[in-house]
Amino acid sequence: MDPILNAHAERLKALGHPARLAILRRVVQGPVEGTPVGQLQEALGIPASTLSHHLATLAAAGLVEVERQGTTLRHRAAFPVLRDLTAYLWEDCCGGGQACACPPRDSCQP
Repeated sequence: MDPILNAHAERLKALGHPARLAILRRVVQGPVEGTPVGQLQEALGIPASTLSHHLATLAAAGLVEVERQGTTLRHRAAFPVLRDLTAYLWEDCCGGGQACACPPRDSCQP
């Protein structure tokens, strides 16, 4: 099986849970240096152990990156990975036709 297809499938699988999708959206909206876990927990109302599990799943799929700053864990979106995933979904949309409503590949710049 195609390794690129497998990677995209794993990423979509990680996004297939409402809590993880909400977490990723919050991380995407957060600061470039990353959002502290405490802020994610407060904003989303998810128990710490559950949030940790979901963040680990997103990180394992390559959708978020984590960095420790002292005692604080900050999570930020892996924008290149997210762009590749969405580009894959839009690739050759509308059969490559001229009257296509697909967004341009470079239309999203964080």
